[in-house]
Amino acid sequence: MDELPEFKRETIDILRQPLEEKKVQIARSSGTYVYPADFMLIAAMNPCPCGYFPDMQKCKCSPYEIHRYLGQVSGPILDRIDICVETNAIQISELTSGVGVKEESSEEIRARVLKARQVQKERFAGTEILFNKNMEAKDIKKYCALGHKEKRLLESFFGKLNLTARSYHRILKVARTIADLSGCEKIGEEHLTEALCYRAADDKYWK
Repeated sequence: MDELPEFKRETIDILRQPLEEKKVQIARSSGTYVYPADFMLIAAMNPCPCGYFPDMQKCKCSPYEIHRYLGQVSGPILDRIDICVETNAIQISELTSGVGVKEESSEEIRARVLKARQVQKERFAGTEILFNKNMEAKDIKKYCALGHKEKRLLESFFGKLNLTARSYHRILKVARTIADLSGCEKIGEEHLTEALCYRAADDKYWK
């Protein structure tokens, strides 16, 4: 969904049920119908209607227009999105400074993803869980156990980011996946820190 806030808020909010329950339920006079809806939502949006906020030299939007624009995307919807990343404007120095630097190739990334998928397949063997995203609260407690330092880190950010129980569980699932991609058996502070960074954008703009 490109330009997410341009959709009607009611339309966006309808996604809450399928994102949470992986199904769509429609009630009619003839009966209730349930359809499977396990999908991946990818959405993009600007920080304001004109797209330049917070650069007030270019942004022509009023505070009311910015608030109304961002208000199209509700907290409950953001709570159901695993990763929320803010991208900043690219400077010319950033485009030229990395010339000649070897980056990870698509083939290398694919190999890491396939290895992580295999790790999850073995982890959840004998259960109905396919991937980390399918874990429920009871599963997270078992498969996303944290050490003392990791618990303290997450506790310190829980209040700072105004996390809900739902976002808390999503952070742990994302951290588990980051650890899998890194080839680590246990979730470390670096994995939690990265997962927490994916919740920072919604705290900055929506709360």
